[in-house]
Amino acid sequence: MKILYGTGNQAKLLDMQQRLCSLRNKIEIVSLADLGGKLPDVCESGRTPLENARLKAQAYYQAFRMPVFSCDTGLYFDDVPEEIQPGVHVRRVHGKNLTDQEMLAYYSGLAVTYGGIKARYKNAACLMIDERRCFAAMTAAMESREFLLTGTPHRDGITQEGFPLDCLSVDLRTGSYMNDLPDEAWSLDKDGMLEFFQGVVEQMQL
Repeated sequence: MKILYGTGNQAKLLDMQQRLCSLRNKIEIVSLADLGGKLPDVCESGRTPLENARLKAQAYYQAFRMPVFSCDTGLYFDDVPEEIQPGVHVRRVHGKNLTDQEMLAYYSGLAVTYGGIKARYKNAACLMIDERRCFAAMTAAMESREFLLTGTPHRDGITQEGFPLDCLSVDLRTGSYMNDLPDEAWSLDKDGMLEFFQGVVEQMQL
């Protein structure tokens, strides 16, 4: 089954294709670039990653009329005022969508102000097969491990477009920057996204 990944972020597309490589005989993740056509305007007005994942999946399904997968992420800090809690607005600050470099400057500044910030990514997934069948989840297994957001960027700076905060994120277990660790090191013991798709494959008997 071909599934459209509703994102324009190429880094996220490649990451998801790699995560799901064990299911490649069951499903194929395709990109927006593979399909062409006009992309839908998605109003990401949800208050949680799960609400936004649903909104994106519905919008892309209406535009392309094929199975669509969308996910959304929120960044959550410990012990900061509510007004600077990113939540689902990781890239959008004070009404502006930040570039990677602007995100680096903004979040490193916050980390300096608070002497480092403990943080965690919470993720949600939604797969819309058709008008009647929709699978959605936001589980603890989809979260990242807790990490430290630091004001001192990694020596190499931003190394992967679309993931600017990797160079500010330090693993609390090893003291290593996210830049220096494999992707799976930032997940919990189980890969929640892979579990999500395995569950869909089983329920649909693919």
